[in-house]
Amino acid sequence: MDKILQHVAKNVEKQLDSEIERLDALESTDLEAIREQRLQEMKQRAKQKQDWIANGHGEYTELDGEKDFFTVCNKSDNVVCHFYKNGTERCRIVDMHLKVLAKKHLETRFVKLDVERAPFLTTRLKVRIIPTIGLMKQNKTKDFIIGFTDLGNKDDFSTEMLEWRIARSEVIEYSGDVTIPPAEARKQKMLNIQSKKTIRGKLEDSDSDLSD
Repeated sequence: MDKILQHVAKNVEKQLDSEIERLDALESTDLEAIREQRLQEMKQRAKQKQDWIANGHGEYTELDGEKDFFTVCNKSDNVVCHFYKNGTERCRIVDMHLKVLAKKHLETRFVKLDVERAPFLTTRLKVRIIPTIGLMKQNKTKDFIIGFTDLGNKDDFSTEMLEWRIARSEVIEYSGDVTIPPAEARKQKMLNIQSKKTIRGKLEDSDSDLSD
Protein backbone atom coordinates (compact mmCIF):
# COMPACT_ATOMS: atom_id res chain seq x y z
CA MET A 1 0.00 0.00 0.00
CA ASP A 2 2.85 2.37 0.83
CA LYS A 3 4.43 1.71 -2.57
CA ILE A 4 1.16 2.53 -4.34
CA LEU A 5 0.76 5.79 -2.43
CA GLN A 6 4.38 6.73 -3.10
CA HIS A 7 3.89 6.03 -6.82
CA VAL A 8 0.77 8.22 -6.93
CA ALA A 9 2.55 11.00 -5.05
CA LYS A 10 5.50 10.88 -7.47
CA ASN A 11 3.15 11.15 -10.48
CA VAL A 12 1.40 14.15 -8.97
CA GLU A 13 4.75 15.75 -8.20
CA LYS A 14 5.93 15.22 -11.78
CA GLN A 15 2.76 16.82 -13.17
CA LEU A 16 3.20 19.84 -10.89
CA ASP A 17 6.88 20.20 -11.84
CA SER A 18 5.97 20.00 -15.52
CA GLU A 19 3.33 22.73 -15.17
CA ILE A 20 5.72 24.97 -13.22
CA GLU A 21 8.38 24.51 -15.92
CA ARG A 22 5.86 25.39 -18.60
CA LEU A 23 4.84 28.58 -16.81
CA ASP A 24 8.48 29.51 -16.12
CA ALA A 25 9.27 29.05 -19.81
CA LEU A 26 6.73 31.68 -20.76
CA GLU A 27 8.41 35.00 -21.37
CA SER A 28 6.87 38.24 -20.21
CA THR A 29 5.87 39.00 -23.81
CA ASP A 30 3.99 35.69 -23.96
CA LEU A 31 2.14 36.45 -20.73
CA GLU A 32 1.24 39.90 -22.01
CA ALA A 33 -0.06 38.42 -25.26
CA ILE A 34 -2.23 35.95 -23.32
CA ARG A 35 -3.54 38.75 -21.11
CA GLU A 36 -4.33 40.93 -24.15
CA GLN A 37 -6.11 38.07 -25.90
CA ARG A 38 -8.21 37.39 -22.82
CA LEU A 39 -9.04 41.09 -22.51
CA GLN A 40 -10.17 41.28 -26.13
CA GLU A 41 -12.34 38.19 -25.66
CA MET A 42 -14.00 39.77 -22.61
CA LYS A 43 -14.63 43.02 -24.50
CA GLN A 44 -16.09 41.14 -27.46
CA ARG A 45 -18.37 39.13 -25.18
CA ALA A 46 -19.55 42.29 -23.40
CA LYS A 47 -20.37 43.95 -26.72
CA GLN A 48 -22.18 40.83 -27.86
CA LYS A 49 -24.33 40.89 -24.72
CA GLN A 50 -25.20 44.54 -25.36
CA ASP A 51 -26.21 43.69 -28.93
CA TRP A 52 -28.37 40.82 -27.70
CA ILE A 53 -30.16 43.02 -25.17
CA ALA A 54 -30.75 45.70 -27.79
CA ASN A 55 -32.28 42.99 -29.96
CA GLY A 56 -34.79 41.95 -27.29
CA HIS A 57 -32.81 39.17 -25.62
CA GLY A 58 -33.05 38.81 -21.86
CA GLU A 59 -36.83 39.17 -21.80
CA TYR A 60 -39.67 36.77 -22.56
CA THR A 61 -41.89 38.67 -25.00
CA GLU A 62 -45.08 38.03 -26.92
CA LEU A 63 -45.22 38.32 -30.69
CA ASP A 64 -48.13 40.01 -32.45
CA GLY A 65 -48.25 37.55 -35.31
CA GLU A 66 -46.51 35.44 -37.91
CA LYS A 67 -44.59 38.33 -39.45
CA ASP A 68 -42.92 39.06 -36.10
CA PHE A 69 -41.89 35.42 -35.80
CA PHE A 70 -39.97 35.48 -39.08
CA THR A 71 -38.39 38.83 -38.16
CA VAL A 72 -37.15 37.43 -34.83
CA CYS A 73 -35.70 34.32 -36.47
CA ASN A 74 -33.89 36.48 -39.03
CA LYS A 75 -32.32 38.67 -36.35
CA SER A 76 -31.38 36.04 -33.74
CA ASP A 77 -29.34 32.88 -34.27
CA ASN A 78 -31.06 31.06 -31.39
CA VAL A 79 -34.80 31.32 -30.77
CA VAL A 80 -37.14 29.55 -28.35
CA CYS A 81 -40.79 30.10 -29.29
CA HIS A 82 -43.70 28.97 -27.14
CA PHE A 83 -46.80 28.29 -29.23
CA TYR A 84 -49.66 28.73 -26.80
CA LYS A 85 -53.40 29.23 -26.50
CA ASN A 86 -55.15 31.51 -24.01
CA GLY A 87 -56.75 29.83 -21.03
CA THR A 88 -54.51 26.75 -21.12
CA GLU A 89 -53.05 25.96 -17.71
CA ARG A 90 -50.03 24.13 -19.07
CA CYS A 91 -49.15 27.15 -21.18
CA ARG A 92 -49.05 29.26 -18.02
CA ILE A 93 -46.61 26.75 -16.51
CA VAL A 94 -44.35 27.06 -19.57
CA ASP A 95 -44.55 30.87 -19.32
CA MET A 96 -43.29 30.74 -15.74
CA HIS A 97 -40.21 28.71 -16.65
CA LEU A 98 -39.35 30.57 -19.86
CA LYS A 99 -39.39 33.93 -18.05
CA VAL A 100 -36.61 32.63 -15.82
CA LEU A 101 -34.60 31.11 -18.66
CA ALA A 102 -34.86 34.24 -20.82
CA LYS A 103 -33.01 36.26 -18.17
CA LYS A 104 -30.40 33.53 -17.68
CA HIS A 105 -29.61 32.85 -21.34
CA LEU A 106 -28.97 36.16 -23.08
CA GLU A 107 -27.58 34.30 -26.08
CA THR A 108 -31.09 33.14 -27.02
CA ARG A 109 -34.30 35.01 -27.84
CA PHE A 110 -37.34 33.74 -25.92
CA VAL A 111 -40.78 34.54 -27.33
CA LYS A 112 -44.37 33.32 -27.30
CA LEU A 113 -46.99 33.28 -30.06
CA ASP A 114 -50.74 32.71 -29.81
CA VAL A 115 -51.60 29.92 -32.27
CA GLU A 116 -54.86 31.68 -33.13
CA ARG A 117 -52.81 34.57 -34.53
CA ALA A 118 -50.63 32.28 -36.60
CA PRO A 119 -52.76 29.77 -38.55
CA PHE A 120 -50.37 29.56 -41.52
CA LEU A 121 -47.27 29.10 -39.36
CA THR A 122 -48.79 26.53 -37.02
CA THR A 123 -50.03 24.52 -40.01
CA ARG A 124 -46.63 24.73 -41.70
CA LEU A 125 -44.80 23.66 -38.53
CA LYS A 126 -47.47 21.02 -37.75
CA VAL A 127 -48.18 22.42 -34.30
CA ARG A 128 -51.10 20.28 -33.11
CA ILE A 129 -50.56 19.94 -29.36
CA ILE A 130 -50.58 22.89 -26.95
CA PRO A 131 -48.17 23.83 -25.50
CA THR A 132 -45.48 23.27 -28.13
CA ILE A 133 -42.06 24.90 -27.84
CA GLY A 134 -40.26 25.48 -31.12
CA LEU A 135 -36.46 25.55 -31.04
CA MET A 136 -34.90 27.46 -33.92
CA LYS A 137 -31.22 27.82 -34.81
CA GLN A 138 -29.84 30.04 -37.58
CA ASN A 139 -33.30 30.55 -39.04
CA LYS A 140 -34.04 26.82 -39.25
CA THR A 141 -36.32 24.67 -37.11
CA LYS A 142 -34.07 22.45 -34.98
CA ASP A 143 -36.55 20.68 -32.71
CA PHE A 144 -39.89 20.78 -30.89
CA ILE A 145 -40.81 20.14 -27.26
CA ILE A 146 -44.37 18.86 -27.59
CA GLY A 147 -46.45 18.91 -24.43
CA PHE A 148 -44.72 17.70 -21.27
CA THR A 149 -43.70 14.21 -22.43
CA ASP A 150 -39.98 15.08 -22.55
CA LEU A 151 -40.21 16.86 -19.21
CA GLY A 152 -41.17 13.91 -17.06
CA ASN A 153 -44.79 13.96 -18.27
CA LYS A 154 -45.88 15.95 -15.23
CA ASP A 155 -46.89 19.53 -14.54
CA ASP A 156 -44.45 20.18 -11.69
CA PHE A 157 -41.24 19.73 -13.68
CA SER A 158 -38.35 22.03 -12.74
CA THR A 159 -36.96 24.97 -14.68
CA GLU A 160 -33.61 23.18 -14.90
CA MET A 161 -35.38 20.21 -16.51
CA LEU A 162 -36.76 22.43 -19.26
CA GLU A 163 -33.37 24.13 -19.57
CA TRP A 164 -31.71 20.74 -20.04
CA ARG A 165 -34.23 19.69 -22.69
CA ILE A 166 -33.71 22.94 -24.62
CA ALA A 167 -29.93 22.51 -24.32
CA ARG A 168 -30.13 19.13 -26.02
CA SER A 169 -31.03 20.99 -29.21
CA GLU A 170 -28.06 23.35 -28.83
CA VAL A 171 -30.03 26.61 -28.87
CA ILE A 172 -28.70 27.73 -25.48
CA GLU A 173 -25.24 27.63 -23.89
CA TYR A 174 -25.23 24.85 -21.30
CA SER A 175 -22.43 23.75 -18.97
CA GLY A 176 -24.04 20.53 -17.79
CA ASP A 177 -24.21 17.04 -19.30
CA VAL A 178 -26.85 17.01 -22.06
CA THR A 179 -26.94 13.20 -22.08
CA ILE A 180 -28.35 12.89 -18.55
CA PRO A 181 -31.33 14.76 -16.99
CA PRO A 182 -30.18 17.09 -14.16
CA ALA A 183 -31.87 15.13 -11.36
CA GLU A 184 -30.21 11.91 -12.54
CA ALA A 185 -26.86 13.69 -12.90
CA ARG A 186 -27.10 14.84 -9.26
CA LYS A 187 -27.83 11.30 -8.10
CA GLN A 188 -24.81 9.95 -9.97
CA LYS A 189 -22.61 12.70 -8.54
CA MET A 190 -23.72 11.87 -5.00
CA LEU A 191 -23.10 8.15 -5.60
CA ASN A 192 -19.61 8.93 -6.90
CA ILE A 193 -18.85 11.09 -3.86
CA GLN A 194 -20.07 8.37 -1.50
CA SER A 195 -18.06 5.76 -3.39
CA LYS A 196 -14.89 7.86 -3.14
CA LYS A 197 -15.46 8.38 0.59
CA THR A 198 -15.89 4.64 1.05
CA ILE A 199 -12.69 3.87 -0.88
CA ARG A 200 -10.77 6.56 1.01
CA GLY A 201 -12.03 5.14 4.31
CA LYS A 202 -10.88 1.65 3.33
CA LEU A 203 -7.45 2.97 2.34
CA GLU A 204 -7.11 4.78 5.67
CA ASP A 205 -8.08 1.60 7.50
CA SER A 206 -5.48 -0.36 5.52
CA ASP A 207 -2.81 2.22 6.36
CA SER A 208 -3.70 1.89 10.04
CA ASP A 209 -3.38 -1.88 9.84
CA LEU A 210 0.04 -1.58 8.19
CA SER A 211 1.26 0.88 10.82
CA ASP A 212 0.08 -1.42 13.57
